[in-house]
Amino acid sequence: MRCKGRSTPRRLTARGTVMVVGTVMAVTTGLSGAPVVQTSPSAGALSRWAPCDAGAKPGAECATLSVPVDWARPDGPRLDLAVARRQATEPGARIGSMVFGPGGPGDSGVGMVVGNIGRFSPEVRRRFDIVGFDPRGVGGSNPVACSAGLLAERPSPELRSQADFDATVAYNKLLRVDCRARTGPVFDHLDTARTVRDLDALRAALGERKLTFHGSSYGTLLGAQYAETYPRRVRAMVLESVMDHSIPTTREFLRSEAATAQDSFREFVKWCDGAAACALRGHDVRTVWQGLLDRAGQGRLENPAKPGTALSSSDLVNRIAFRKFYSADYAGLATEIARLHVSEPLPASPTSNMPLPLATPVFCSDWRLPVRDYREYASLVSTMNRTAPDLPHLLPIHMVAACLGAPTANPQHRLDVDGAPPILLSNALHDPATGYAWAVSVARQLGRGGVLLTYEGHGHGSVTRGPCMEDAVDGYLTDLAVPPRGTSCPAVSP
Repeated sequence: MRCKGRSTPRRLTARGTVMVVGTVMAVTTGLSGAPVVQTSPSAGALSRWAPCDAGAKPGAECATLSVPVDWARPDGPRLDLAVARRQATEPGARIGSMVFGPGGPGDSGVGMVVGNIGRFSPEVRRRFDIVGFDPRGVGGSNPVACSAGLLAERPSPELRSQADFDATVAYNKLLRVDCRARTGPVFDHLDTARTVRDLDALRAALGERKLTFHGSSYGTLLGAQYAETYPRRVRAMVLESVMDHSIPTTREFLRSEAATAQDSFREFVKWCDGAAACALRGHDVRTVWQGLLDRAGQGRLENPAKPGTALSSSDLVNRIAFRKFYSADYAGLATEIARLHVSEPLPASPTSNMPLPLATPVFCSDWRLPVRDYREYASLVSTMNRTAPDLPHLLPIHMVAACLGAPTANPQHRLDVDGAPPILLSNALHDPATGYAWAVSVARQLGRGGVLLTYEGHGHGSVTRGPCMEDAVDGYLTDLAVPPRGTSCPAVSP
């Protein structure tokens, strides 16, 4: 079914009942006057809501949620998770709280609620308290801390020998020791399976018997594993720009990431060939782009953000092109490429490595992506370059290099969800980071419970891309009305 405009999807009633094991639940009155479902004290308690710090847009309230550092030792050390909310704009129509799971890893759910509430539709803001939190190790929730000097010494992921490979493994080990010492005990408990427990504690502290959840990008991994762990505690769940955590091998992971990025580059070239707004119209886009890659590789391409310094090949690919693909800003990318094309070449100079996010340990805890030696690493790079010939040095190979030798607490596996209500997946056909094939795969893993809503356009994120998408998602979240299988929505202009 293709959705062409606003429509009223059919309604389904959520299935399942709340199942509580090994804990006595009590209902008390929360600070907002709503019933609060409490578990044992170790599960977590919210501090009193208060206006967020200066600089937040009016209406945002902040609190902290105390949870165990190690859920296997509930009476051990604890950490405070940063939480923020905006209450429903029409209290009389309020359904409850909707928790947002941020992407990254490393994005701030608090920052989304405090500063980017337009990320959510007016209907969702009207009917729900929008609640965001910073996952453990991120933002205001005991963030990972490492030596700036040591981070600056990160070896290049462009390994050229077994000696380079060995040096990277040794560096990663040294960095883990440093970050663990500076971060504290939470450093060894950063994986998404632990964050699932945090999310359930937040659900209970908010007074919700069942969770309404919207996960974006990396946040879809959190949502999917929550549904796997607590299927009967789900009310409604939207997974937008879907991560597929079932990919078993390093090569398959890198190939799939390269393929979806290359697809976005092809779409950009195709747009540029026919769009009057393309600043490169009349040029061979790939030839111009390859010229920039060559200059960047020689250290002769000036960094527009830091005049007089060189822009690395990795930054050209990941910070100039790939970032524009997220919002499908093809006109902006064409203008940037045209400006770099006519810029004066710098004298050959060294370029620095693109810094990795401090949340890299979260990724390493969730993804087992082993590489035996330099020979295999070089083969993986070749696979990526064959798959994405226009986009060398893509960020996923950096992440694989950064995780060499790291332990993985929550490795990939196929989902096993039994007893959850229908879960709505949303993905663009041309998503540069979480390809459409991943969403199809996760929907299949969810079986009859997985319903995929397709956005026929571009970019990373889709739920508010036009009235068709917005209505389908709003109807599901508010009325539990599940779109018919096969529903798709037309692309809209960015």
